[in-house]
Amino acid sequence: MRLLATLAAALLLAATPAARASAEPQHGLAMHGDLKYPPTFKHFDYVEPGAPKGGSVRLAAVGTFDTLNPYILKGTAAAGIGLTFETLMEPSSDEAFSMYGLIAESAEMPPDRAWVAFHLRAIARWHDGSPIEPEDVIFSLETLKTKGHPFYRAYYKDVTKVEKTGTRTVRFTFAPGVNRELPLIIGNGLPILPRKYFQGREFEQTTLEPILASGPYRVATVDAGRSIAFARVPDYWGRDLPVNVGRHNFGEMRYEYYRDSNVAIEALKARQFDFRQENQAKTWATAYDIAQVKDGRMVKEEIGHELPTGMQAFAFNLRRDKFQDRRVRQALGYAFDFEWTNKNLFFGQYTRTRSFFSNSELASSGLPSKEELVLLEPFRKQLPEEVFVREYVPPATDGSGNNREQLREARRLLEEAGWKVKDGKLAGPKGEPMAIEFLIAEQAFERIIAPVKQNLGRLGIEASIRVVDTAQFQRRSDTFDFDVVVETFGQSLSPGNEQHDFWSSEVADVEGSRNTIGIGDPVVDALVAKVIAAPTRPELITATRALDRVLLWGHYLIPQFHIRTFRLIYWNRFGRPARVPKYSLGFDGWWVDAARDQALARGEGTAR
Repeated sequence: MRLLATLAAALLLAATPAARASAEPQHGLAMHGDLKYPPTFKHFDYVEPGAPKGGSVRLAAVGTFDTLNPYILKGTAAAGIGLTFETLMEPSSDEAFSMYGLIAESAEMPPDRAWVAFHLRAIARWHDGSPIEPEDVIFSLETLKTKGHPFYRAYYKDVTKVEKTGTRTVRFTFAPGVNRELPLIIGNGLPILPRKYFQGREFEQTTLEPILASGPYRVATVDAGRSIAFARVPDYWGRDLPVNVGRHNFGEMRYEYYRDSNVAIEALKARQFDFRQENQAKTWATAYDIAQVKDGRMVKEEIGHELPTGMQAFAFNLRRDKFQDRRVRQALGYAFDFEWTNKNLFFGQYTRTRSFFSNSELASSGLPSKEELVLLEPFRKQLPEEVFVREYVPPATDGSGNNREQLREARRLLEEAGWKVKDGKLAGPKGEPMAIEFLIAEQAFERIIAPVKQNLGRLGIEASIRVVDTAQFQRRSDTFDFDVVVETFGQSLSPGNEQHDFWSSEVADVEGSRNTIGIGDPVVDALVAKVIAAPTRPELITATRALDRVLLWGHYLIPQFHIRTFRLIYWNRFGRPARVPKYSLGFDGWWVDAARDQALARGEGTAR
């Protein structure tokens, strides 16, 4: 009670007019603590300020595209289209969550973060030379909330008012409560769109007409569904800003589309494109033992990073009755033999994922701390006992392929939940058979699912694999038309409002939301609110770890695996900064190295 009284007093003080009005323009915003870069900074530490400009780089995408508007539910957006659009501020890649002025030259907010105001740069311009105005910012928020992808409606639901308060100033006011991340979400999460362009146009419809934008690149050519090219804007208004110096160096960036990753890999070897970030262990281990790598014309390397690796998993659709019982979901997890899979399919490259926030200090481990228990105890009756007395560890085997012990435990859990084997088939309490379809868009996952399917068969479960194209997969995912999908829940070092869209009951039945699983748990809702409201870094870590435990013991998915490096294969024609940023690859700071390019033209490799 004393703690609650203290908090109430603090909130009351913060709500006074003096506290709410106290704000000074700042060159950047930090979620917690101080900014790394001072107002006089010239460029980020991880770029080369004198990097040469020019040259063309070719990249690959898999599938197809049918729209140049990435902000709506309809259609599949073209790869790289984000290169053309900008936000009010730009995040740095060597801080947990800080950002600096881009379209906005400065921002101000009071200590209670009840509002934020952005002062737009007088030099900020659309590609047609017209100025970016406060009215464009207002239009962007209002349009995305009413006509954009459902994600934006959830993301900005606590923005109650947006208004022009000066010649170049826009102010956002937030709903009562504590959502400390909102000023930063507006700063970097709100794409700024031109109101004049959309006059007489339907925002919700797909389009292959380039949208007027303001970024360092503009759409150059479009071959619908096959390729798209972006040209660097030579008179780009923001080229000399500190957040842009040393970045956006390629004169042209082109994305070529391929049917699947196997076709793309062969195209890379034939130098149909230049750079690939590999995500398949078998391919990494076996596909690049080639002359081009051995003689230095191509480079194969791993670069370590400090990014949270998040959660990749087999995700259940809780909207299906068969997955409603936690014991059923837990039992199905025993069908995935990671140790055998890692040894036989992945060449031992991966680590089993044990947290939704893996590879970061946000991940839970051991038993709950006393700070976590403060958050968890009020919900003890609603939570599994394991949350309080056991560390979450996914099922493990000896890697031999003999996982009878694990399957026996799975069968015990299924029987406890009312599912029994009859005539070799698993049947539920009402006699309904258990059948599970794995929906995937990437054929490479078939070999990973096949052993799972075999183990499920031993439990009497009829499992199948359905491979569909990317467009159909997107439609079925958006409308929750699946049993199990391979899903990735990416995480940052500063989790916040995106957790609402991942797990909140409010969006569980909103088509297109990122609550793929369909979680609708008031305890999860309450802990997500704690994450969003955390006023300090230690409190954020505590709330995130508590949320992590509850999600893990809910057995909403079967955790898969992760790796802590970027695996890169590329033609040896690039220069890059000496320092790699902590929290990204930093490819936007690379450039075409003329000497290396000339050596390649002669059929020669170059030492790095």
